[in-house]
Amino acid sequence: RLEGDGFDAALVLAGRHRGQNELRIAEAIERVRPGGSIVVAGAKDDGIASLRKRIDELVPLDGHLPKHHGIAFWFRRPANAAVAAALCAANPTLLVEGRFRTAPGMFSFDKIDAGSRLLVDNLPGDLRGNIADFCAGWGYVAAEVAARSPGISALDLYDAEFDALEAAKGNIGNTAAEPNFFWIDLLCEPVERRYDAIVMNPPFHRSRAAEPEIGAGMIRAAAKALKPGGRLFMVANRQLPYEPVLTAAFSSHAEIARDGLFKVLAARR
Repeated sequence: RLEGDGFDAALVLAGRHRGQNELRIAEAIERVRPGGSIVVAGAKDDGIASLRKRIDELVPLDGHLPKHHGIAFWFRRPANAAVAAALCAANPTLLVEGRFRTAPGMFSFDKIDAGSRLLVDNLPGDLRGNIADFCAGWGYVAAEVAARSPGISALDLYDAEFDALEAAKGNIGNTAAEPNFFWIDLLCEPVERRYDAIVMNPPFHRSRAAEPEIGAGMIRAAAKALKPGGRLFMVANRQLPYEPVLTAAFSSHAEIARDGLFKVLAARR
């Protein structure tokens, strides 16, 4: 996470989630010196035009430039913090089910994901040893593993989203083992540790496009990170064809639960 303030300029790359974009712009305002430049750019398909309109209502823009499928706009940091305060007030930290702190832009930030809940409800009660949660998000699955499995000796959380992993640090609660947090992209960065079991709810979208290969890559990463005989427990949308990938990467696998939308798969290395 960036430290310090008084910067001459800040660049903000906007994504799909308006609340997250507004919070990032608020942070840019807080980090830049009064009169400094703040430049925001994003894709038209992700709503950059409405974001430009929203910011223009709060602070005068110095200009904007559309090009291809994107728009950039820029403004000077106002002398007071009212604009940043307004953006933060519009996007407060949430408390899901009175327990989990989340923020806009995180996966399922306003409720517990139904697939993750199905996974948790079908995990065995005898998880022991070194456990990892791949694609841990803000920590719901790992927190439930910690609460239900007193025999674990290590609990490691992995995610590519920094803010979600930071939230998870406060959401895990008391555990039998000290949790560890790894901010890495499991599709392209190696996992150094080895585990007795891995739990995961992998993503299968990149932007708006469905990409089942993301989940397939997570399955292969889990197989590499498990000890011989180690177990994988994962949840996926029912229509996603992960069974052939499990067959290739594991010695055995089975579907252990399903509902109208999701299936829970178990595999042994």
